[in-house]
Amino acid sequence: MEAAIQSRSSVNILHNALIVTMDSQSRVFQNGAVAFRGDTIIAVGQSADILEELSSFSPQVTDLQGQFLLPGFINTHVHTSQQLGRGIADDVDLLTWLHCRIWPYESNMTEEDSYISALLCGIELIHSGVTCFAEAGGQHVSGMARAVEVLGIRACLTESIIDSGEGLPAAWASRTTEECIQSQKDLYKKHHNTAGGCIKVWFGIRQIMNATDDLLLKTRDTAKELETGIHMHVAEIPYENQHVVATREVDHGTVTHLKNIDFLQKNLLAVHTVWVNKDEVDFLSDAGVKVSHCPAAAMRMLGFAPIKEMLNAGICVSLGTDGAPSNNRMSIVDEMYLASLINKGREVFTKGTTDPTALPAETILRMATINGAKSVLWDKEIGSLEVGKKADMIVINGSSWSMMPIHDCISSLVYSMRTENIVSLMCNGHWIMKDRKILTVDEPGVMAAAKHASSELLRRAGIHIPSRMTVM
Repeated sequence: MEAAIQSRSSVNILHNALIVTMDSQSRVFQNGAVAFRGDTIIAVGQSADILEELSSFSPQVTDLQGQFLLPGFINTHVHTSQQLGRGIADDVDLLTWLHCRIWPYESNMTEEDSYISALLCGIELIHSGVTCFAEAGGQHVSGMARAVEVLGIRACLTESIIDSGEGLPAAWASRTTEECIQSQKDLYKKHHNTAGGCIKVWFGIRQIMNATDDLLLKTRDTAKELETGIHMHVAEIPYENQHVVATREVDHGTVTHLKNIDFLQKNLLAVHTVWVNKDEVDFLSDAGVKVSHCPAAAMRMLGFAPIKEMLNAGICVSLGTDGAPSNNRMSIVDEMYLASLINKGREVFTKGTTDPTALPAETILRMATINGAKSVLWDKEIGSLEVGKKADMIVINGSSWSMMPIHDCISSLVYSMRTENIVSLMCNGHWIMKDRKILTVDEPGVMAAAKHASSELLRRAGIHIPSRMTVM
């Protein structure tokens, strides 16, 4: 048992659980317990040892009856402000998706829309076991921050930043580089470390086709000065690399150019990174760049990223869902399942042979937990169940038709678990969901508000989704 106790007050113990710690030793306790005081874990180990050691503290004891106890999942790429747009851009190419659907949608959002959208997205994230997410970049960060505080989970919030490009909505086309940087500085000052330290504000670059080099360099320098992260879509589609070669005079594409201007840094979270070559994988690795892999969105519009090669190169790769218009499911559980399968299948296309050992279950689970924490620069506090870390935990009921029988607990969590198996969630020492009921928001009320807000938003944006069937 590990224990670190500083006071005799408010000790809680979750015991009789199958604890998957995700610590550096990959320890699993068959009949384990986690004790926490306030928001901090003070002991991890065998139930009998912890119950005996802490009995004099009159702890509040919860019997988990053999269920799984894991660190909360971390979604490293999600557009919370796009949740009201679920289904508005299905089955279209990326540039049509962006210019004709998403940009009109986002540019017509109000702060209240962003708040409602983030609440709706947060509900789905919580039900899928997510205790922390990295916002991919949207409008009205203050609305997002209000939603995160209400929900009670963690977030790295990012504004969608664009200072150039074709086809931009009028409101965005007029923003200067300096305005883009100042806006983010103001948001950092207003929201960073709020909500009891659960909200961080990062800097954002939407994509290189909408960013001048001046914006890139000022973003790099300002984020370094404020000691925060940078969130950026990188090398999503072949056209992006073609555009960079044509406009930046480099021999390959986005990652090569970012290396040339010294933009690749340890605080950069590069999302998708599908169209990269071997040299660029090495560039990312050498710079300590983190990568967010979004398998569902990649299969839908982008392609197959060289994730196995990135992991072999020592790159920290985590998992994201992307936004609702590019992946209608905001379930990190689904992404774990997909990530393993598509990266095994990718071997057939790249090498002409199968490799069932590619991205094994334990690697996938690390991507959803401790690698996620490293990707959002929060691994000193979250991502694993260890003494001194925050009490961010999820309870998983494996006694269902979808998971039984369980022969290998790690494999079952990755290949058999479904969102419905996640029954309770705690963040910062507070129960956010118990027995599949979220305690912090009125779910039916949020859904009713979202239905009304989404209809009004699409009307303002002039977006009409044609029916593919004959409606009678």
